Amino acid sequence: MPPTPKTDHASITTRRTALSGTEMVDHLVPPRQFQSATVDSYRPDPEYPSQAAAVDAVRAFAASWLPGATGFFTRRKNHAGLPGIYLDGGFGVGKTHLLAAQWSLAPGRKYFGTFIEYTALVGEMGYAGTVNLLRGASLICIDEFELDDPGDTRLMSRLLGDLVATGTRLAATSNTPPNALGDGRFAAVDFLREIDSLAAKFTIIRIDGLDYRRRALDGHAVAVSEVEFDNAIEDIQGEVTVDEFATLIRHLATVHPSRYVKLLEGLTVIGIRDVTVLKNQSNALRLVAFVDRLYDARIRVIATGIPLDEVFAPDMLAGGYRKKYLRAMSRLMSLTSGSLD
Repeated sequence: MPPTPKTDHASITTRRTALSGTEMVDHLVPPRQFQSATVDSYRPDPEYPSQAAAVDAVRAFAASWLPGATGFFTRRKNHAGLPGIYLDGGFGVGKTHLLAAQWSLAPGRKYFGTFIEYTALVGEMGYAGTVNLLRGASLICIDEFELDDPGDTRLMSRLLGDLVATGTRLAATSNTPPNALGDGRFAAVDFLREIDSLAAKFTIIRIDGLDYRRRALDGHAVAVSEVEFDNAIEDIQGEVTVDEFATLIRHLATVHPSRYVKLLEGLTVIGIRDVTVLKNQSNALRLVAFVDRLYDARIRVIATGIPLDEVFAPDMLAGGYRKKYLRAMSRLMSLTSGSLD
């Protein structure tokens, strides 16, 4: 008997990526896995006392919003008298969890987004429109504050400075800048230098520790055979896309990273065939941004070819973006192993 023909699956390249200003604002909330994050659900590693200290600092910062005489919340200075808190540490130590917990503790209108989501919002609505939209928020959370592009960094520094001047408070984490080597290097000095006058408004909270994903997983990202791939894809209950790795990488170059979230909307699984080593750093960084959005959306990845945590060439891992690549590798281990819960 002839073999049963494979089912045709949708390609991620055909998905809509348009994102209006209103949709961008609607996405300014914590990722799905962190929407219920609280300071109580954070589990400090007893081997690293700075983690418990970070929990205390988040609570203290939140205590600046206290019930007023009329029953409404009013802004009070935190223990350091500063309107911003910056969580500084390596990847996988729970910075985003604590940032989302901070967001949940703030009263009233508040926003949570990545650096590229805010810069994309400025691109869509203009600077004045973005300030008018965000003005009056109790808290702006910026996850993965990028320090790679001086122009965007200055733009965000100006935007946040204007918002702080009207009473908005800030909470942030950041990525290590390009010249910072090592997976455990702290970025506080670089963060403070790049945001200039805004730096004086932040209390720095350092969080030491190990990547919790690597504590839970050993080895590599899971790669399957072609037969295993076909069987696994056919068994998926939910929406799935299937693409060649090279096709996916080419397509990511045509979409702004702030719109990757639309590529993934409603998906349960993405299938990727014939994964190979990346030689181009721009492509590698786009993949990092894509992996971040996959991880935020809790979308499982099934792949053939080399394990996805081996796609970054050795010279990339030895360069200035090492921390970003290591974070993506850690997340790819979770995404392909099914250990997302």
